[in-house]
Amino acid sequence: MIALELELIEPLGRLSARPWVDAVTGVEIDSRRIEEGDLFVAVGGGVDFIAHALARGAGATLVPDEAHAALATLAGAVRERSGARVVGITGAIGKTTTREILRSLCAPHLRTVATEANYNNELGVPLTLCRIEPDTELCLVELGMRGLGQIASLARFVRPGIGLITNIAPVHLEALGSVENVARAKAELVAALPPGGAAVVPEEPLLEPYLTRTDIDIRRFGHVEEPGRYRLGGRTVQLETNYRARHQLDNTLAALIVCELLGVPVSDGRLEVEFGPLREELVELPGGVLLLNDCYNASPRSMRAALAHLAELAQGRRRVAVLGEMAELGEQARELHRAVGAAAVAAGVSELVAVGELAGEYAAAADGVRTRRVGSAAEAAEVLALLLQPGDVVLVKGSRAAGLEAVAANLRL
Repeated sequence: MIALELELIEPLGRLSARPWVDAVTGVEIDSRRIEEGDLFVAVGGGVDFIAHALARGAGATLVPDEAHAALATLAGAVRERSGARVVGITGAIGKTTTREILRSLCAPHLRTVATEANYNNELGVPLTLCRIEPDTELCLVELGMRGLGQIASLARFVRPGIGLITNIAPVHLEALGSVENVARAKAELVAALPPGGAAVVPEEPLLEPYLTRTDIDIRRFGHVEEPGRYRLGGRTVQLETNYRARHQLDNTLAALIVCELLGVPVSDGRLEVEFGPLREELVELPGGVLLLNDCYNASPRSMRAALAHLAELAQGRRRVAVLGEMAELGEQARELHRAVGAAAVAAGVSELVAVGELAGEYAAAADGVRTRRVGSAAEAAEVLALLLQPGDVVLVKGSRAAGLEAVAANLRL
């Protein structure tokens, strides 16, 4: 990290430092991640781990007066001192996978720092910026939100020069109330861009009211019509990837446009991307069963995309889906679950295991599909073990609260 002097940190709370330390070279809120010379910020119950942080070599510890504000100030100071270009990435779904696609494209050419795991909130975003080193050239920052104003708040200290919105879809409706408000919240990223900045956005009518700025470059992207062929302005790039889901190809197009804006060379070839655990993992199982493990999270749009991917993978093979309920959908929850049940029919699913109370709406709308309703992931694992046949293709997907990783893990035993 770019070093920060103690005099900058002292006004943020109760600061304790080693006698020989006048600046810190890293910021952490987890004492297990501390390296020598770091600042340990005791967030929440972190005060109980100050001794552990010091034992691991922390140069200083801070008990902040207000945790989010303190971390934002520290991150903002690092951002101010860095010459790195910063790309902010948000969207209803696909933020993390698009970030990883962009990282894979950029890292061979630029010294790159990117958001780790799901560090996309008031705690994680500052920690990402605090990983910027003096020689960092590019920082890819994923920006999440649960309500209006949150992306704007993060963007104030992130100060992105390029903003990428992957898509607009029904998410966090309990807090936002409507998809129109999802668009409004995501568009806060566009509003935060400086004059001369650039926005990469989907062809989405709900975003258009927020795309009136004339002092930034606005690049729109649509759907990839032919897998492997990406139209960038007046040319076509042919790119083979180790992933096949159609929605990820659209995300790849968006990432390629960001590369053009950054001046990162893009040419024909092959792209390998590791999406991380529980995100579109393909696992070959005994008996020729193919598992599509995509249970990191779920929303109506990502459910439909996963079911389409299942159909594409299966071709003529039998299709089985274990679908957990989707969270935070508010008053529209039952209707949106029924729409996913209809999508399972369209995807040619033969066997559907619906996990959770709201998941019963999948079964209610899945006419012609053999369905089983269960209350937990453990029950789903037992049912799935009994109904699987050699050669099946199985999708496992649901919101984090459903805990469906246990289903996928049971198949691997």
